[in-house]
Amino acid sequence: MPKRPRSPGRVRAARQSARVTVASAAGFYSALYALDRPVVAVYALFAPIALGVLSPIPGSSRDRTRTILFALPVAVALTALGTALAVTTASAVAGMLVIGFAISFASAYGPAAAGAVPGLLLFYVLACFPPYAPDTLPQRLGGLLAGVALLVLCELLLLPAPSVQPYRARIASALDLAAAAALAFAQGHRHDPERARRLRTEGLSLRLSKAPPASRPTGAGRTDRGLAQAGSATRRVLDQLARMAERPESATAADPPSEALLRGVAAGCTATAGALRGARAVPGPEALEEMVAEFVAVRGRPSGAGLDTDAKASQRLLECRSDLLVTAASALTAQAAVAVAIGGRRDSAGLPPEQFWYAGPSTPRLLAMRLTGNLTLRSVLFQNAVRTALGLGAARLVAGALELSHGFWVLLAVLTLGRTTAGATWSTVRSAALGTLLGALAAGALIFEAGGTVEVYAAVLIPAMFVAFSVGPIAGPAWAQGLFTLVVAAAFSQLAPADWRLAETRLLDVLAGCTIGLLCGVLAWPAGAHAEVRRGVADVLRSAAPLVQVTVSAVVRASGTPDTFGTSGDPASQQGAAEEALRLTRHRLRIAEGAYAQYRTEGGRNTVDSGPDWHLALNCASHAVIGSHWLPRQAYGPAPPEAVRWARESAGRLATAMDSAAAFPPGGVRAAPVPLPHEIVAAAPAPVLPALVDIDTWLRTLAAELTAIGGSGPDEPPPPVRGDGTRPATAQDAPSRSGG
Repeated sequence: MPKRPRSPGRVRAARQSARVTVASAAGFYSALYALDRPVVAVYALFAPIALGVLSPIPGSSRDRTRTILFALPVAVALTALGTALAVTTASAVAGMLVIGFAISFASAYGPAAAGAVPGLLLFYVLACFPPYAPDTLPQRLGGLLAGVALLVLCELLLLPAPSVQPYRARIASALDLAAAAALAFAQGHRHDPERARRLRTEGLSLRLSKAPPASRPTGAGRTDRGLAQAGSATRRVLDQLARMAERPESATAADPPSEALLRGVAAGCTATAGALRGARAVPGPEALEEMVAEFVAVRGRPSGAGLDTDAKASQRLLECRSDLLVTAASALTAQAAVAVAIGGRRDSAGLPPEQFWYAGPSTPRLLAMRLTGNLTLRSVLFQNAVRTALGLGAARLVAGALELSHGFWVLLAVLTLGRTTAGATWSTVRSAALGTLLGALAAGALIFEAGGTVEVYAAVLIPAMFVAFSVGPIAGPAWAQGLFTLVVAAAFSQLAPADWRLAETRLLDVLAGCTIGLLCGVLAWPAGAHAEVRRGVADVLRSAAPLVQVTVSAVVRASGTPDTFGTSGDPASQQGAAEEALRLTRHRLRIAEGAYAQYRTEGGRNTVDSGPDWHLALNCASHAVIGSHWLPRQAYGPAPPEAVRWARESAGRLATAMDSAAAFPPGGVRAAPVPLPHEIVAAAPAPVLPALVDIDTWLRTLAAELTAIGGSGPDEPPPPVRGDGTRPATAQDAPSRSGG
């Protein structure tokens, strides 16, 4: 019978448990038995637990060590503040409310900060309980520093966790594949379904959900923002190349301008991949940008015999070139984003500065923007911080008012068992209550049998910690709370004489914490991010609808022709309407993306939802934003009146569909813009024709995404196939996740 392979998660949990157990035990036993300092022992015991178990800090041992060292000054400050504010229950509760919110809200900075939040809160919780003993502050800080130092040594020397693949390596691998595909297309190897499959698979690997938490570029700094945008743009390059490979041979033809641009895309992708690996200097996007400009200058000219007299063939050629231009624009965006992220570039070269707004501000300014952007009741990060602060404040009030001897356990239960939805909180506290009951029975039996023999507790503590810290994270809250009850019983029985009532106290305190956490879960945004993601996506779709209309009006604007917003063709009015629509859409997109990220972390959700496809809805809004950047740059002059009427009618129909989709009706909406008539193609002036094709391509893509939002199925269904076997291009680039 084949041997069952070990679970990587279990191996990681066992190794982390070994590191924390050694660090906690070494500090606890040394302080208690060698130095006879019980206060030092308590903090030396809980410091590794706080930052090693309670805090899910992501990454390798080196990554975690770096985060722990950054968090150490904050832990010292919180311990000192908690010691000072423990003078009265009122001051301790007030401090809990303020500090609980501030520390929890700091999770907006990224996964490392979010991982350290529970541990940092524990330091204040541990210090703010009676007795009020400011004279013990040096001992508390000594135990804290000793515990953290031992944890750092164990992280680096004892079974160190391996490093994870950086996200930039994933982007580099994807760019290599894109370069190979673009070069193959330039050499005439076009229709290749197997290549299309590989391209799409590689694109899926760039989703942040596919990357380890430590490598996800979700921080507020310039590097993380640039890498996130580079990953999104690279995925768009892969998707566009996959569509080229899926296009039947009959829909393609030799086209020298396209082949030249494909070679430029391949060269740009190869250079950017080398820079991401550190093998060469970071290239600027100017070379590829110049090739794109040359392609734009000639793409409206037919390159095959007889195409100038065949409107349908000419339109088909322009559609292929429009798709290629989207691919080149995405490659250009990826190259520029990498130049900002790791090359230190502080401008966007010749690209729209709105796409790279984060290149100019300083790092402190970017961090401040991340925080201020989430200071709204609509932000789930804000909601979670408020929920945590209220829960901890209520727990501290109850513990102080009832003078609980181990009230610390009440807050610890609130801190570890609170969830973002009422349903998930109820499920967790129900399991935790059962586990604590069983753990209390086991602890009571241990204390009864030991009969005050300290050596028994000392012998039980180490194996109890190892089992609790390795099994608890894997088996769930029942096992975690039950085993941890045994740990605290074995530890506190060594600090002072104990009887079976210690286990009873532990059970009652945990039940009190569960009740408080459940009440907070019911009263403070009980639906978690589900309600917010629905509201946020609806708002961003409604704001994107006028953005589509004003963008199309800017592309086809004819002198003196009133636009759809009643600005009578005044350029200043149209520019103001466009800027306001773009600002509102970008702001709402940031809030909706944050709600969706929280929604995907909440328990009890299926991996495939039966309701609206939120991820695709966000992509649709992102494509509208990026299209508003790129499409007006391709306008070459006033369009004929019939072309203007077609463009505005088609954009108006799509805007109406966006408004309808925002209500998420059962079965979704059927969005269908007005097809670009061949008569308009045949009669349109050559300089304007590419812009009309770009509008048609953009609106078709947005319509396909809107139609797919209402159904179940994969997050990103492929766009529908046209009658000639080709697929419409997506928006002008991938989501940039711009904004705070």
